[in-house]
Amino acid sequence: LKIWGLIFIAPWIIGFLVFTFVPMVTSLVLSFTDYDLLNPNEINFTGLSNYNRLFTDPQVASATSATLRFAVIALPVGIIVPILMAALLTSKRLWGRRLFTTLFYMPYMVPVVSAVFIWQGFLNEQSGWLNRFLGTIGIQGPNWINSVEWIYPAIVIIGIWGLGNYMLTTIAGMQGIPTELYEAARVDGAGAFTIFRNITLPMISPVIFYNLILSVIGIFRFFEIPYILGRGQGQPGGATMFYNVYLYKTAFTYQDMGYGSTLAWALFVVAMIVTGTLFVTSRRWVYYSGERN
Repeated sequence: LKIWGLIFIAPWIIGFLVFTFVPMVTSLVLSFTDYDLLNPNEINFTGLSNYNRLFTDPQVASATSATLRFAVIALPVGIIVPILMAALLTSKRLWGRRLFTTLFYMPYMVPVVSAVFIWQGFLNEQSGWLNRFLGTIGIQGPNWINSVEWIYPAIVIIGIWGLGNYMLTTIAGMQGIPTELYEAARVDGAGAFTIFRNITLPMISPVIFYNLILSVIGIFRFFEIPYILGRGQGQPGGATMFYNVYLYKTAFTYQDMGYGSTLAWALFVVAMIVTGTLFVTSRRWVYYSGERN
């Protein structure tokens, strides 16, 4: 039985070793070298020089700042909007809930590249539908894509379009709340907002925590949208030169694979620290019904 179990999971183990573990170890080794893709035979061990360069590179500071500025806007939106959407779609007063659930989820299935091109047209300053709509109510629409001030809201709008997966998990969490809790609260005279704050939110806190972890990891691996919108050059004004975009350009455009590996491992370590911190602090605000206080 053990042998058959190993046989069944062998494809996953082989895939993990070949496509994940070995590349990770290789990149760790390369981070201590000056490996250049154009000159693979001229590789030298450089010790910690790449890591010293990491802390003095102004481009790293700029890319990190751009990523953090975006995260400050995107993370709250990415958590709050799915909760509001789920609350709406679980309301018994809403007609056609299944239809709206399907419609809200469908954009999640659209490939990222295609979605970005669609939104580039939608957010176009001159011919975009959003600015045309704003114009009909007397508002001059901004230059969403080519403005440093508006590029982050534009990216957040694109991201909201694809929050269907988070919405579904939140709906599942809300549907799993015992109805007896709501009935008892209504008998005691609690209003809708009080019920939502004191019952719904605590009961779905594990789902919120799950979505938060995925959102944080998504920020750390955020690449496609800023790369396409900024044409790989960080336009406008370096606002879309996110950390992952700079990492990609360093490793595959400038062919500096040694320093690119250093950037990747620094990102991995920071992501692990942030994720671990969230797990530690979650004990204070995440409620699991099976736990005893």
